[in-house]
Parts: sequence; C-alpha cells; structure tokens
Amino acid sequence: RVFLRAVNQFTSVLNRFFLDQTNFELQLWNNYFHLAVAFLTHESLQLETFSQAKRNKIIKKYGDMRKEIGFKIRDMWYNLGPHKIKFIPAMVGPILEVTLVPEPELRKATIPIFFDMMQCEFNLSGNRNFQLFENELITRLDQEVEGGRGDEQYKILLEKLLLEHCRKHKYLAAPGEVFALLVSSLLENLLDYRTIVMHDESKENRMSCTVNVL
Repeated sequence: RVFLRAVNQFTSVLNRFFLDQTNFELQLWNNYFHLAVAFLTHESLQLETFSQAKRNKIIKKYGDMRKEIGFKIRDMWYNLGPHKIKFIPAMVGPILEVTLVPEPELRKATIPIFFDMMQCEFNLSGNRNFQLFENELITRLDQEVEGGRGDEQYKILLEKLLLEHCRKHKYLAAPGEVFALLVSSLLENLLDYRTIVMHDESKENRMSCTVNVL
C-alpha cells in the first residue's frame, strides 16, 4: 500500500511536468509503465493464489490493489496523446501482462488499450496498417500462454471487446475484424496445446494441436 501511494505520486508528477511537447521524457514514462506493471503482476498481489480466508482479509484491509494500479495505467496511457506511437510496439507485452491477470474488471478496463494501439499505429505510422502491433501481440501471446497465463474467459472477452471497438471505426472495421478473429483463433489453439501437453500423453493429440498452432 505504501508503494502504491509512491507510484501514485509519480503519476501526478509525470502528468504535471513531463507530458507536454517540450518537456516530454520518454525514458521516465517508459520506466513508470514498467514499474506499474511489475507492481500489478507481483506474486504477493495475485489474490487467486491465496486461500479464501486470506483473500477476504486482504480485500477487506487493502482492496484489490491490482485494479487501482491497472486503472491508473489505463489513464496514463490515454494521457499520452500523440506520444503513444513512441511506445508501440514496446509496450504491447507489458499491457498484455496486465490484461492477462484474471480479474474481470481489470481486463475490461485494459483490453481496449489494444484497440487504441491499433488505431494509433494506423493513423500515425504513415503505413495505414497496424503491423508492428499485430506482430508483437501474436509473439507475446505465444510466450505468455506457454508460461501458463491466459484462459477461455480471456479469449472470449478479448475477441468481444476488439470486435466491438473495431466495428465502430470507419477504416479499421474490416482489417480489425480479421485481426480479432485471428488472435482469438490463435489463443484457442495455444490453450488447447497447453492443455494437451500438460494432461494428455497421446502423441496423435499432441501432433494435431501442434499442427493447429502452426
């Protein structure tokens, strides 16, 4: 809780002194995001891993601090405005880590950042696409699922939110829908593969899942 208060102090200082065009400090903002993500994903805050009694005790005394810092990360991302393009694709992986934390409200609040990154790269890169973001998300998703993160609920929510946001956008509706369905399909295959590797000795099933992922 003490550390969270310190991070919140950093956010106000960054917003006040290091955000406008003349004083923007890329390294400071980069450090802030990595610090906040490291805090949010720290093992001592992962309430799902505790007994119900311990979880209730922590929530009663401190609340779920992951949500508090997660909403702050979201707000800080949107505050960046035109500076956002400087954080793509480097921030895709850290934001992915945040969205994979199994807390429904946190996921709903942070997954839309992915659409904002797509939109930002599409508008500001000059290429009229979001290829850097796309490649990075697919690569990092593979690594995170292999590391044990991700679940069926995440797959459903990711597809739903990406599709909802893309379909409202004049230029991203078609490519965005293709991308959302591609990522959802990849995630499904990765989760199947992970399950088979952990629980099924059948070589045929493993081979089938491997082919699907490829």
